[in-house]
Amino acid sequence: MIIKSVALETVCGITSTLPKNTLPEIAFAGKSNVGKSSLINGLMNRKSLARTSAQPGKTQTINYYNINQELYFVDLPGYGYANASVEVKAKWGKMIERYLQKSEMLKEVFLLIDIRHKPGANDVQMYDWILHNGFRPIIIATKLDKINRSQIQKQIKQIKETLQVEPGTLVFPYSAQTKQGRDELYDFIDEVVLGKKE
Repeated sequence: MIIKSVALETVCGITSTLPKNTLPEIAFAGKSNVGKSSLINGLMNRKSLARTSAQPGKTQTINYYNINQELYFVDLPGYGYANASVEVKAKWGKMIERYLQKSEMLKEVFLLIDIRHKPGANDVQMYDWILHNGFRPIIIATKLDKINRSQIQKQIKQIKETLQVEPGTLVFPYSAQTKQGRDELYDFIDEVVLGKKE
């Protein structure tokens, strides 16, 4: 996959109507500080189109990025942000759920998990929720550069066991620093989402 053009096309707040897109969509879900914006920027080959922030919980909208006029990256609000009020968290949850249920062009959901840590209750809940809505999440194990190579398989096993993933679930280790894992994700998007064969 070669990134030729990228544009932030639509931003949906809590009360917004979701756009009726005609291109396939990939949704990105993850905890507030898991590196979601960094992954999206890395895949889009842009430094800061998706806003990264020192303050987690910054993405409070659903952001649609048009990639090459052939698909959308859809950035969902981060969950598990401790400082958000119960009311705000409930609204974010409803927003994500509405998107998962209503988007007709959603092809894949990427669920980001920090490879260094055992997935938390929020991660398990999100995984189950995505399954419940009819999608089998692709796991992106972020912050790969923060652990030793010898630990990778052990950490991936821990993620799979904690989430109790379905057999055959794909896990892509990824580093925003070194871009390790990006080519594998590009290949997956080309093949599975866009149906391009090598």
